Amino acid sequence: MKKQAIEIQNVSKLYQGRVHAWESGSVGIEHGEWAAVMGPSGSGKTTLLSLLNGLDRPSSGRIEILGMDTGRFGPDEWAVFRRENIGLVFQQFHLVPYLTAVENVMLAQYYHSMAVRKQAVEALERVQMSERAHHLPSQLSGGERQRVALGRAVVRRPKVFLFDEPLSNLDAKLRVQMRAELVRLHRTLGATMIFVTHDQVEAM
Repeated sequence: MKKQAIEIQNVSKLYQGRVHAWESGSVGIEHGEWAAVMGPSGSGKTTLLSLLNGLDRPSSGRIEILGMDTGRFGPDEWAVFRRENIGLVFQQFHLVPYLTAVENVMLAQYYHSMAVRKQAVEALERVQMSERAHHLPSQLSGGERQRVALGRAVVRRPKVFLFDEPLSNLDAKLRVQMRAELVRLHRTLGATMIFVTHDQVEAM
């Protein structure tokens, strides 16, 4: 039987031994699937992403990503696995203000030991931002900054993308445009995408 991209097996996360931030049965996500995680604020959506990207550990249960039991990872193994396989896109853009768009994308490459400007430019082309490659974040609109953040995640061509409400800081028109961009990238890259949102339209 072929392994799924992500397998969550009876995972729970407790804080101070009694507050359930996440409680789940078993969930499997296929390779190349777009999976939406919905719920109101405080329902544990961001906690789930933290468990999936190794920034937090489950109190019980097991998480496998790309066939690897992540519970066996120490901090160093998690850091390598995250760099090699996971692309993160957050609600906040987290761009370095004094670096240009292409330099912000290249940050991901520095940590990946392949700092090649050409690849960073190609990533910006994928998100339709190559013409703004040499602009600072302060010279970009909110939608353009989110595209740069997306380009930074795309440049390493990860197998799994984790999106933490990436469109919530954009106006309605830009949300529609960016969602179409994410759908296009999903089809192009064939990656597994976990999309956290509180908006039912975005989840569809």
